[in-house]
Amino acid sequence: MAAEKRKLGASGIVVAPLGLGCMSFSGTYGSGDDVAAAALINDALDRGVTMLDTSDAYGNGHNEELVGRAIAKRRGSIVLATKFGNMRSGSPRPVDGRPEYVPVACEASLKRLGVDVIDLFYAHRIDPQVAIEDTVGAMARLIEQGKVHALGLSEAKPETIRRAHRVHPIAAVQSEYSLLYRVEAEETLKTTRELGIAFVAYAPLGRGLLTGKIEAAPSFEKGDTRGRHPRFLAENLAHNRTLVERIAAIAQEKGCTPAQLVLAWLLAQGPDVIPIPGTKHQERLDENLGALELRLTAQDVARISAAIPPGAAAGTRYPEQQMTHVYV
Repeated sequence: MAAEKRKLGASGIVVAPLGLGCMSFSGTYGSGDDVAAAALINDALDRGVTMLDTSDAYGNGHNEELVGRAIAKRRGSIVLATKFGNMRSGSPRPVDGRPEYVPVACEASLKRLGVDVIDLFYAHRIDPQVAIEDTVGAMARLIEQGKVHALGLSEAKPETIRRAHRVHPIAAVQSEYSLLYRVEAEETLKTTRELGIAFVAYAPLGRGLLTGKIEAAPSFEKGDTRGRHPRFLAENLAHNRTLVERIAAIAQEKGCTPAQLVLAWLLAQGPDVIPIPGTKHQERLDENLGALELRLTAQDVARISAAIPPGAAAGTRYPEQQMTHVYV
């Protein structure tokens, strides 16, 4: 991956323009295979990917353990990002940003990952019962202790980002961002850009919808959360597939796949945008990395943007209960 590196805010950390989201290795999209996942992670690293994105919530800690084992012999070349505070089902608090919990979560992640320091430590969700200043203050103490290099927030709205950044510089804000999910992301991007914060785009392929490979009546594997996702429900999917067809037509003209086109579109939004597509499949990794070879003109970007205008997709981006925990 010869593409120019991108900065994580003012942290001094630089990363390849595409990271690897690791969530899918731990059951979110159906069954996983730890051996195959480790092989895919190492292949991605061999090909120039430098940032791996995980969380203590993925597989109830399984994902961090898997990533830790996969990178055990090559830690020095990796920017390791993980998250805390998005609690497991059944927890008395759906989100936990209490200052006393922050170091507990960090120590547990360090142990599972098998590392001495986390490069980028995110608050996975914003706790509405705790002032963001208190959460970030506790996170900043982890930097003072040498356990964390840089701080991030996930699914934080602009005012929350501003308040947090006044306590300690935020290196990156992670939010869902793709051609299908633009309204909140683009509002957030205005703020991160103003403050010099990197924007890490998760689900950049719309959870697979933008690849053009989702059928009209998809049969998701048991355990695949897309089976209950609003954008994939029958009453919304037909409409959303028509949007994707517009992208597929442009991709055909450009001689690339729809996935490559939408990733290239995201990369073209600016050098502060870092997509982290995830996959369990080698052929999809190959396809995603191919987006780095695609060059879009300003006219191309404008045309792609117009093909799926902000707010055009049908269905919310999470089930109703989960929507209360995003953009907080």
